[in-house]
Amino acid sequence: MLLRGEAECFLDQDVPGDAAEAFAAKFEWDPRAAEGSFLYVRVVPTSVRAWRGEPELSGRVIMRDGTWLG
Repeated sequence: MLLRGEAECFLDQDVPGDAAEAFAAKFEWDPRAAEGSFLYVRVVPTSVRAWRGEPELSGRVIMRDGTWLG
């Protein structure tokens, strides 16, 4: 899968609360409670391509400009 989009980075102490809570719920682990420093990266996709192998790359755009296609 190839994902393109805009990325936004947050240090663990600066991450929006709702994003940190969603991460912790999904992965059953909260970096904010761990030792060390962590970086959160939020990617808002603008296009997505999906395939099983290189011969399938042509025509495999499934999202364009942030909108899912068919």
